[in-house]
Amino acid sequence: MADDTVPVKVTLPTDTEELKAKLVTLEERNVRLMEDLQNTEQERRAAESELFRVQKDLARVRSELERLKTPPLVIGSLRDVLPDNKVIIKSSTGPDFIVAVSQYVEKKNLIPGARVSLNKQTLAVMQVLPAAIDPVVSGAEIVDKPNVTYKDIGGLSKQMLELREAVEDPLLRPELYKKVGIEPPKGVLLVGPPGTGKTLMAKAVANATKATFIRLVGSELVQKYIGEGARLVRELFELAKEKAPSIVFIDELDSVGAKRADVATSGDREVQRTLMQLLAELDGFTPTGNVKIIGATNRPDILDDALLRPGRFDRIIEIGLPDEGGRQQIFKIHLAHMNIDKKVSPKKLATETEGASGAEIKSICTEAGMLAIRHDRDTILPEDFEEARLKVLETERNKGKEAPAHLYG
Repeated sequence: MADDTVPVKVTLPTDTEELKAKLVTLEERNVRLMEDLQNTEQERRAAESELFRVQKDLARVRSELERLKTPPLVIGSLRDVLPDNKVIIKSSTGPDFIVAVSQYVEKKNLIPGARVSLNKQTLAVMQVLPAAIDPVVSGAEIVDKPNVTYKDIGGLSKQMLELREAVEDPLLRPELYKKVGIEPPKGVLLVGPPGTGKTLMAKAVANATKATFIRLVGSELVQKYIGEGARLVRELFELAKEKAPSIVFIDELDSVGAKRADVATSGDREVQRTLMQLLAELDGFTPTGNVKIIGATNRPDILDDALLRPGRFDRIIEIGLPDEGGRQQIFKIHLAHMNIDKKVSPKKLATETEGASGAEIKSICTEAGMLAIRHDRDTILPEDFEEARLKVLETERNKGKEAPAHLYG
């Protein structure tokens, strides 16, 4: 039988160039696939990061929503603390209630008179709130100590000595008074015409004692509504106790401490209520405490006698117009920072400015400098001071009334 099988002819690739071309194509395709894989991986990480951020924002929004859904709390005041975790509170609605206290409130903070927040339904005490301080009072505090020093004050050496004895020594060296067996003055009243350095003296003492300096003008204690002025006085002294050692400086004391009259309007009676609260607060301080009171006025003749009695403002310091030696010191203080001609003599300027206050002397120096600038000069000449003296002193704007003699007898 014949063999019918047809032999198959196999063709083997022999073209080397064709194989190399296919290999290059495969490598390029592999590179593109690797790049696509890397891009896909980066997109995946970016999507995961975005998902995490969105989930975080969603959780924050949900938390804020839950917080906004929380029912409001009622503000009340604590009247008394009872056994078995019960307290007596006075709510803002009026009546008193005996309620429970939340377990998260520390018992040491439950002090009669404290402000508390109450659950709207059960009136249970939820937390103890900090004492409210009016912005008028909190804004009176000068956090940084004043930059005025004793070197910036001239012609008041005797008055500064009396003020330092009454304010600085009790704060820095209280043992001196204990050794002698006396109590330091509780309050100091600075009396004198405008511009004689009353505020500067108070700032210099605060700088030396490194105490918190709280300055308030007396007129700021007079408020429109009944009881508001007395509340400000209470909060002022509470702030002074919290920030102790501190110095409370009440400027223009006559605006709130004027004599009480028999016939008065409703506004006058409100000022009198504020004055009575001030008197009560002054009586509540111990002389050896870390809070000192300094008042200042240029009208001591209209102050109420209750303010001037010993036990409140124990020491009254009269600050009059400087003498010739004092004026010379004040001129030297101001001229030390000025570019003056060698012919300018502080002694001569002091002789020519009889009756001038410290503020007027500073105004003369400033005016002389402005005159030099007007004439395109860098140096201030004696004629500048002469023209400035005539311009400032001829107005006679700083002539106050003399204080009654009985204040200093």
